[in-house]
Amino acid sequence: MQSRRFYNRELSWLNFNERILDEATNLDNPPLERARFLSIVSSNLDEFFMVRVGKLERKKDMGRQKTDPAGYTPKEQLDLIYKKAKGHITRQYRALNNHVLPALEEAGMMLKTPAALDSRQHSWLLQYYQSQVLPVLSPRTIQERHPFPILAAKVIYIAVLLQEGGRPPQLAIVPVPRGLARVVPLPMGEGRMRGVLLEEVIQAFLPQLFFEGRVLAHMPFRITRNTDFVINLDDMHNLLNEMSKNVQRRSYGKIVRLEIPRKADPRLLAMLRRGLTVANEGVVKVDGPLDLRFFMRQLCGTSGFDKERFIPFAPRTDQRLRARESIFRTIRGGDLFLHHPYDSFDPVVRFLSEAATDPQVLAIKQTLYRVSNHSPMIDALARAAKNGKQVTVLIEVRARFDEEHNIAWSQALEKAGCHVLYGVPRWKTHSKVTLVIRQEPEGLRHYTHFGTGNYNDVTAKLYTDMGVLTCDRQLGEDAASFFNLILGYRYIYPMREMIASPYELREAMLMRIRREEAAAKACRPCGITMKMNSLSDPQMMEALLSAAHAGVPVKLMVRGICCLNYKEHKNLQVFSMVGRFLEHSRIYCFENGGEKAVYLSSADLMTRNLDKRIELTVPVKDPLIKARVVSVLELCFLDNRKLWRLVSGNQYERVQKGKPEINAQEMLIRSADPLLNLP
Repeated sequence: MQSRRFYNRELSWLNFNERILDEATNLDNPPLERARFLSIVSSNLDEFFMVRVGKLERKKDMGRQKTDPAGYTPKEQLDLIYKKAKGHITRQYRALNNHVLPALEEAGMMLKTPAALDSRQHSWLLQYYQSQVLPVLSPRTIQERHPFPILAAKVIYIAVLLQEGGRPPQLAIVPVPRGLARVVPLPMGEGRMRGVLLEEVIQAFLPQLFFEGRVLAHMPFRITRNTDFVINLDDMHNLLNEMSKNVQRRSYGKIVRLEIPRKADPRLLAMLRRGLTVANEGVVKVDGPLDLRFFMRQLCGTSGFDKERFIPFAPRTDQRLRARESIFRTIRGGDLFLHHPYDSFDPVVRFLSEAATDPQVLAIKQTLYRVSNHSPMIDALARAAKNGKQVTVLIEVRARFDEEHNIAWSQALEKAGCHVLYGVPRWKTHSKVTLVIRQEPEGLRHYTHFGTGNYNDVTAKLYTDMGVLTCDRQLGEDAASFFNLILGYRYIYPMREMIASPYELREAMLMRIRREEAAAKACRPCGITMKMNSLSDPQMMEALLSAAHAGVPVKLMVRGICCLNYKEHKNLQVFSMVGRFLEHSRIYCFENGGEKAVYLSSADLMTRNLDKRIELTVPVKDPLIKARVVSVLELCFLDNRKLWRLVSGNQYERVQKGKPEINAQEMLIRSADPLLNLP
């Protein structure tokens, strides 16, 4: 029996990806940015199939019948997902062919097929193929009596139907080299940039590769595998080995998707399905190139096309931080609020870098979930340890798709002399907090940075996140207690103002929601405003619905998954923003009897964040910072360019453009860089 209150999480996620897809056809966005949104849709779908579909496939194979909060068994969810995903992908390629490619062509960026080249271009391409491509190709003929080879996920292959002599046709597979550029640029022809996709170059010259046989048919294909595996989370001594094994398992996990061209040769498709053991529902046919991530990885950064991208801007640096004084002295003068990417991430890096060399700093403690490839945070931590500081780092080696990366960083930090924790048994550590303990004339002082986003200097330019640098005594003591907690001393050092999950956040959040409900029933000031990435926990949704029915004005900004099976209610409004930057900050505001309580958090209102992850939710205490956080939220709800409203079920509609036109992200960019000439 399906629940009337809740909507399926996976279908809601696909609805979110549809909102991203809509940006690929939105004329507000320059052509290369529309192409970038198309790439993001593809990247999101890859992860969705690897993780979410993979998990459901595993449950189905185990015979699990337990239903989700919406009332669907794993098999029923998969049936709905495959059907909806195929419609979603059809719309994606319609956007590619009808909107993105024509817009790029008009801007002078041409994607050519070998058949459309003139003789001069064809001769150049042949020479390029023979000198640069052919030497690195590794074709493989599939023998019937031998096992079908294990093919890598997310790699493009070319399937070839080959006739050699009088023998029956057989299958050959050619991997498209990952070390070569996906788009081969042509030096001559019309347009400012011309290119041919590498797989199309290889297919054009297949007779030269299989010169002893006859090519009867060929087509590119790509597979996606299940990457969701169960590991032993209780044995921390073997965690690194377990994670390394888990990464290796991804090479042979169950295939959950086979992507092929719409006009695939049926003989090749039958051979592939038989060899790869792919169910019919897992076959996805597309009307264009496979794996559209090449736009973001190669074309979106092409020089000479600045007008086809968003105008870059200079992030703001707080006036107080421009002085040459110590950042610790600046923080002592008052808390510092950072709203990325409008505010530079450099102060966070500076905070850690100064701590690494300051002779008065005794200890540094930090949690890391995802960091960049050349992270200044890692460099600063290693430098601090070499300078004799007591450095404790929890680096979460179970961060999905960053496992190898984080294991390598962990080992590097250990070699530098840091005390490294690989995680906490049973739960991932997803909190974002840094604590610096400094010896000062008055005694030890705690300096703390907490935020909603990762310590990643690259994504800080792409995601909207908030953070605070403070030397507030109680928050500093709570941060110290938090690190003691993850070291195993929970009950000895209780926190007073910070709230940690999975220990207290659920009850703390429910208490605050119910307090607003009680205020509404007593005709006192009340209100709940929240911003998060996902809302899927049944108990939280029930509490918010109950508060709205009691008369509490509830306004929710939920970027992605929202499992409310929405029916219009005068006290409940649900929105989603999809714009230039990924909305990532988590903010929880309560009217609190007229003395507004505002919290920044690393946690969404999902069951995993509340019960299965170590998260940190921190009150905003400085009145000026609190006012800024609230003003940003209010601006987001006023947006009429990038905002969507949940109207019924799980269906969203764009908020209609009004006068004046308000694009919240653009307005925040203008406030950060007043000299920027935005349209």
